[in-house]
Amino acid sequence: MASEGYKESFRDAISTVDEKGKRVWVYPKKPSGKFTNYRRIVSILLLAILFSGPFIRIDGEPILMLNILERKFIIFGNIFWPQDFHLFVFAMITAIVFVILFTVVFGRLFCGWVCPQTIFMEMVFRKIEYWIEGDYKQQIKLDKAPWDFNKVWRKTLKHVIFIVISFLIGNTFLAYIIGSEELFKIITEPLSDHVGGFTAMVLFSGAFYGVFAKLREQVCTTICPYGRLQGVLLDRNSLVVAYDYKRGEREEGRSKFRKGENREELGKGDCIDCGQCVYVCPTGIDIRNGTQLECVNCTACMDACDHMMESVNLKTGLIGYKSEESIVERTPFKITTRVIGYVVVLTILLGVITTLLLSRTDVETTILRVPGVMYQKQEDGRLSNLYNYKVINKTNYDFPVRFEMIEPAGEIRKVGDLNMVNKQEVLEGAMFVILEKEQLDGVKTPIKVGIYKGDELLETAKTNFMGPAN
Repeated sequence: MASEGYKESFRDAISTVDEKGKRVWVYPKKPSGKFTNYRRIVSILLLAILFSGPFIRIDGEPILMLNILERKFIIFGNIFWPQDFHLFVFAMITAIVFVILFTVVFGRLFCGWVCPQTIFMEMVFRKIEYWIEGDYKQQIKLDKAPWDFNKVWRKTLKHVIFIVISFLIGNTFLAYIIGSEELFKIITEPLSDHVGGFTAMVLFSGAFYGVFAKLREQVCTTICPYGRLQGVLLDRNSLVVAYDYKRGEREEGRSKFRKGENREELGKGDCIDCGQCVYVCPTGIDIRNGTQLECVNCTACMDACDHMMESVNLKTGLIGYKSEESIVERTPFKITTRVIGYVVVLTILLGVITTLLLSRTDVETTILRVPGVMYQKQEDGRLSNLYNYKVINKTNYDFPVRFEMIEPAGEIRKVGDLNMVNKQEVLEGAMFVILEKEQLDGVKTPIKVGIYKGDELLETAKTNFMGPAN
């Protein structure tokens, strides 16, 4: 929002593209301050978790692996297979509701504090750029300078480091897909044995280099749909990084600072029009124009504004975490009915997921009658049906399994001697179920088969036994 009569033509275009559609390169000033320090701590913790994740083991399995190719997913050491797809559906629905809830309450706080794109860009690549090329004014000057020795060695060094870091990031993300052991094989074994893996490694590294060296804030402003999504989700009570235009503008609007003047008596706003909030913005916007899709809530403008307010002995917080309602009504942030509704839905979904996870068995068994095969009559007069079975071991250890009739009482004869199911593998085979004719209930009789590990009942499988009509 802005003061009365404000022209909102800035909303007709994004700040990083000029009227001719040409890219406007952003040179943000190096930020510093309380919130920047907090973000640095959060970023270090998240980066440490990210890079160590593929190598942390729980019961011999990685803490996280999303192997789409083999349809094998490991979360906190627990293995999930395609048979657990319903869990992912509920987890995805819950994640979407959480994003909606979080955005309704806190805007794009995730983007500024947790999103890998922002963390790598602002806390890794941008830091290297400041170190090699200097602050924003030095960077502008260097880019305009001719290609002399000073420019060549600085640009070369920067991009070499960018490539190395992109390679590390790319390999880390690849390890989350194929596992750290497979990644080490690609690195240490002959290239001819891992052409596909090496190609993926190069593509991942190249993609990250392109994002952080070239695309940069364009990912947030034009590629990621979340920025546009927030426009639908935010309301007057959403807590976002905002400029307090009531205080900053007052009756006479913003103006340069003059020593000794009482701005409140003169009707001047506390904004001294220094432009520091614009200089530090990594997406090149002016936060004083109000909430914009380019804003990632990184708090750089908050630190810059607070520093200037302290320098001229004015109250800090002119730019801060605020809602439109709190700015207009001068009231504290409050939880609305809409937020409560999202919390209720989210709680229900979390309850459903928790129940499904707790009821999830270590073994999943499918027993299906072989189609097209009629019942057989045994020498002793009993009847048998032939079944195919499939036992999926979701655990990290091997164990033997046996089948036993639960209802009605009967005999099971397995074809072959397969009884050991290896960890994370599927045991398949065939077996005969033999019942007395008197136990049958017409052509189709429901039966229950127990799958045991020793004396422990792991699962109960239901199927049908086909017999004669009478």
